[in-house]
Amino acid sequence: MNQSFDDYYLSLYGGRWPSLRRALLEESRSVPFTGSRLVSPYYMDSGSIRAAESLRPAESGIVLDACAAPGGKSLVLASSLFEGATLLSNEVSRERRRRLLNVLDSHLSAEAKALVSVSGFDAAALGGRADQRNRFAGVLLDAPCSSERHVLQNENALSRWTPARPRFLARRQWALLSSCFLLLKPGAPLVYVTCALSPEENDGVAGRLIAKYGDKAALDPPCFPEGEKTAFGRIILPDFSGGAGPMYVARFVKTHGRAD
Repeated sequence: MNQSFDDYYLSLYGGRWPSLRRALLEESRSVPFTGSRLVSPYYMDSGSIRAAESLRPAESGIVLDACAAPGGKSLVLASSLFEGATLLSNEVSRERRRRLLNVLDSHLSAEAKALVSVSGFDAAALGGRADQRNRFAGVLLDAPCSSERHVLQNENALSRWTPARPRFLARRQWALLSSCFLLLKPGAPLVYVTCALSPEENDGVAGRLIAKYGDKAALDPPCFPEGEKTAFGRIILPDFSGGAGPMYVARFVKTHGRAD
């Protein structure tokens, strides 16, 4: 046991932490996703399905899955594309991108594959390019995060955990989120997702977007019933959601004012 890990999350969740910890140690509850453009089901956390379904782009165009591996959320997005819309599934890691390609190839129909392309750029840097701003009809950002469920179930990861980890990841998450916001067309939605427990990585990052862009980043909270309301979104936690999660989801819409 890493005492600093337990002390850290006890300070956040108080008397709830022991039961939440037990739920995190149990096997994650996967459910089959069967979209209209899939040839076979893909098993994933139900919270992941809810997160991807929350994007709901309002118009055709290019939809970006900014950190797409292993690919489950891209399958959900590909299954709900409007006529004339396409999906760009992006993953900067070459190894993870191979897994993403395999998932898309194994589960999407031939017609759906024609609507999906895969790229490998750093989404945190792309917003710095003027020619890429205001490009996408919707962006899903499933950001790299603490993934405490994995940490607790992996002795090596738990032994290496320190309180600096959420702070370090929150900086990367902010770089990704602020860049993705610049990539959005005016009127388009942005969904920010993590599987983290720490508010520093969740509402803390989402709140920075509101603080920086004000009414240019209109908060439009996800409407699924599962989970608990937070300041800027919803969080699904396994102790209260039948084993699903953790999954934090915040949704924004870029207003028609410029955010450059």
